[in-house]
Amino acid sequence: MRDKVLLFINGDAPKSLPDPEDYALVACTDGAFHYLKRMGFPLGKLDFISGDFDSHSGSDENIYEERFIHTPDQNKTDFHKALDIIVERGYKEVDVLGGSGGEQDHFLGNLTVAYAFKDKMNLKFYDEFSEYYFIPKSFVINGVKDKMISLYPFPFAENITTKGLNWPLMNGSLRITSQIGTRNFAVEDEVSIEYGIGDLLIFLGKNYL
Repeated sequence: MRDKVLLFINGDAPKSLPDPEDYALVACTDGAFHYLKRMGFPLGKLDFISGDFDSHSGSDENIYEERFIHTPDQNKTDFHKALDIIVERGYKEVDVLGGSGGEQDHFLGNLTVAYAFKDKMNLKFYDEFSEYYFIPKSFVINGVKDKMISLYPFPFAENITTKGLNWPLMNGSLRITSQIGTRNFAVEDEVSIEYGIGDLLIFLGKNYL
């Protein structure tokens, strides 16, 4: 994973923390900085902290000042601004922790930001329930038998064909105003998904049974 970025943002704090040594770059928004500090994360491993820093103490400013990137633009979320920096530094693989939980408008906003960046980088969110991300028009995942798999249209997807799911689709359509594909599960070790137009989020959860 040494070509990957680990990014912490300000949703619910993760239950466990990955090893920062597994990543080429480690960053957080200023809101996530607070829970990382409480959890004993090695803050010296952070390559940058972005935000407006209106909630930081003077002592934090003094210790980590050289890693702070001031991003006061109120037209973008802190998550969006952090991804802008990551794109500028040339990275395309990003694991995101802290993307869900907390205030639900933040969660929806995070998905919208991920949608805006889906053609620039591969973003994967992780929380205590699942991992989730946008998938390409032709997608295969292995090692998932008995795991919950939800397909969520953003806002629609058409001509969807799936193999390996308990409730398969054959040239089906999903749309947030009518039908969504949540709470399915894999009956095979390999699941394949193909679709024509639109966009799909996959949520890969814990074992279904």
